[in-house]
Amino acid sequence: MNFAIGLVVALGSILGGFAALGGHLIVIWQPWEFVIIGGSAFGTFIIANTMKTIRDTGAAIVEAILDRQPKPRDYLDVLGVLAALMRELRAKSRAEVEKHVDNPSESSIFVSFPKVLANKDLTSFICDYCRLIIIGNARTHEIEALMDEELHTVSKDKLKPYQALTAVSEALPALGIVAAVLGVIKAMGALDQSPEMLGGLIGAALVGTFAGIFISYGIVTPLGAKIKGTREKQVRVYVIVKQSLLAFMNGALPQIAVEHGRKTIPSSERPSIDDVENEMSSGPARTAEAA
Repeated sequence: MNFAIGLVVALGSILGGFAALGGHLIVIWQPWEFVIIGGSAFGTFIIANTMKTIRDTGAAIVEAILDRQPKPRDYLDVLGVLAALMRELRAKSRAEVEKHVDNPSESSIFVSFPKVLANKDLTSFICDYCRLIIIGNARTHEIEALMDEELHTVSKDKLKPYQALTAVSEALPALGIVAAVLGVIKAMGALDQSPEMLGGLIGAALVGTFAGIFISYGIVTPLGAKIKGTREKQVRVYVIVKQSLLAFMNGALPQIAVEHGRKTIPSSERPSIDDVENEMSSGPARTAEAA
């Protein structure tokens, strides 16, 4: 919603100001200039990226426009899963806990939190480190180093769409100049025409420069920043898991370990400690209902 509102405000200000100055909006409508700029930008984007990154960029754009980032409810679900698993690790045998991490799709704990289970990468992250805890021979600092390395990889993969769009945004002003130069070449071929027609051709050429700069700084760059913010918040969920499990490995009770994870959530989005306690107390009931 914010993206749409901002785009309307930006376009309205530019086009409205141009019209207020006495400009004719029809002059700006030069579809072939936009085809040259947009097509060349998309082509270079395809050249520079793998198909996986291209598809992920499409998904990231949708996530950013629709504001699909973790909400307090999502954080509560992750904390609820962690609390339930840590209780199992403290109270149950190795075989009883392993069934949850070996096959999470059939685990009563994960089934109780379908949003967490639907995030396959996050579920794998949780299960992998719970499995290492079950083994019992790994040292906390070794697990922390391993988590940091994986978080670096996850963050790098998540931000590839942002980096791809940043490269495109940096190229767009130059591609606008390319479109403008082609327009000028066309105008030079019409020097024998009337001044009115020649002026129209030169004006159409300059639209390319305008379009390249506006699309770069007015659309693609802000969209890339929005994607970066959204994806960084998605990575934050992994940090919650990391801090909670490390605290648990260092001897903290599940309630205290979950608090370590809760404190990594930005204050504006952080669920209250009462909300977390209620989630933990209702966890067994939800698990029983799911079973």
